[in-house]
Amino acid sequence: MAEDIDGQPVPMDRYRGKLVLVVNVASKCGFTPQYAALEALWQQFGEHGLVVLGFPCDQFGHQEPGDEAQIREFCSLNFGVSFPMFAKVEVNGAHAHPLWTWLQQQKRGLLGSGRIKWNFTKFLVDGEGRVIARHAPVVKPEKLAGEIAAALGAAA
Repeated sequence: MAEDIDGQPVPMDRYRGKLVLVVNVASKCGFTPQYAALEALWQQFGEHGLVVLGFPCDQFGHQEPGDEAQIREFCSLNFGVSFPMFAKVEVNGAHAHPLWTWLQQQKRGLLGSGRIKWNFTKFLVDGEGRVIARHAPVVKPEKLAGEIAAALGAAA
């Protein structure tokens, strides 16, 4: 269960049968322009079964200082974000959201570490709930198009 950006509970099993791209996002990060490419993936592959989920996080350099209303407005006005956004979460540590704890356990990062290193870390989860890929923040979302298309059986 997670809380959406409007404060409503969302059961994660809502996305069963979908290919899900889960991303920790931030509004004041050098990677923030990736919002546009995430939206483009959502537009390109949404009808084929992809769901992009954005989870704002302020654990890295205080790069997500706003509240949910400010985050929603920023994403909408600056990047036209229409994919599902969630309430601000922690992705590391004792107060990490359970989804993020689980994602880290399922797919380790560089050198076997589970810890999220920075904003815009991306996890690709198949329709059965298996984490099939983890991508570092430096991997641009558009580079995932082929992998997403293959997982969906769709044309890139």
